[in-house]
Amino acid sequence: MDTQRKLKSLLDQLNTVIVGKPAQVQDGVACLIAGGHLLIEDAPGVGKTTLAHALARSFGLQFSRVQFTADLMPSDLSGVSIYDRNQNAFVFHPGPVFAQVLLADEINRASPKTQSALLEAMEERQVTIEGETRPLPAPFFVIATQNPQEQLGTHPLPESQLDRFLMRISLGYPDRASERELLAGHDRREMVDRLPGLLSGAELQQLQQQVLAVHAAPPLLDYLQDLIAATRSGRWFVQGLSPRAGLAVLRAAKAQALLSGRDYVAPDDVQAILPQTTAHRLVPVANAGRGAVEQVRAMIEAVALP
Repeated sequence: MDTQRKLKSLLDQLNTVIVGKPAQVQDGVACLIAGGHLLIEDAPGVGKTTLAHALARSFGLQFSRVQFTADLMPSDLSGVSIYDRNQNAFVFHPGPVFAQVLLADEINRASPKTQSALLEAMEERQVTIEGETRPLPAPFFVIATQNPQEQLGTHPLPESQLDRFLMRISLGYPDRASERELLAGHDRREMVDRLPGLLSGAELQQLQQQVLAVHAAPPLLDYLQDLIAATRSGRWFVQGLSPRAGLAVLRAAKAQALLSGRDYVAPDDVQAILPQTTAHRLVPVANAGRGAVEQVRAMIEAVALP
């Protein structure tokens, strides 16, 4: 497989649907080839669900979509056992979580009980139902969308669940030229429905192995450790990054390097993905006067390069 050609085709196809957002599209692709779950947070109507659908289709993965609501129950995700008279036994009917990609639309509109039902699936790639553990398909991704916390009817995701997402990205409003293209162009939903799958499951797993093989030199690891230490210093954030978060940053930086056509991680790769991989895990100190993303960017400016 010509890796760079495949990745370029993937990015080009996604950018025909999500116009004017090449950085966010690249982040989404980097997240999936790094084997991570993706959280897309923004106001309604800016293309969150369209991007989630487009990613699933372009990667050639079998997916299911669940609209999260206040009355959604955990069994609505995982499935239920129903008594079958012909077999004289209970038969398990799998829920939508048994897909390679679960599109969790407006995940923060569900109750904390239902949100927590996803924890095992996201971390262990399995679900335990009625005492029996059932493996999920491989690969397995959650691509979730959520509305900003200040919107009515939303429940903030618990820290333990936020930590399971490799990246959180926002799309924002399109610029004038991109919005004109949207207004004058084809219906985005129809375009997504026609997208061909550009990868097979085997090719995706091959890409994930290539991500792991990207080299990170000792000075680069020193720089990453300096950034992690800065989050723990008390100057920028209430609580610092965990070792698991540090590994997540490195994995995402390796994916970013591969997308840039390199077999080694550069400091630019770490800087490019640090806000998306860490801001949802961090709370700025009380006197910061900035959001978590802006605080991460300010910290990057303050930490010396190797």
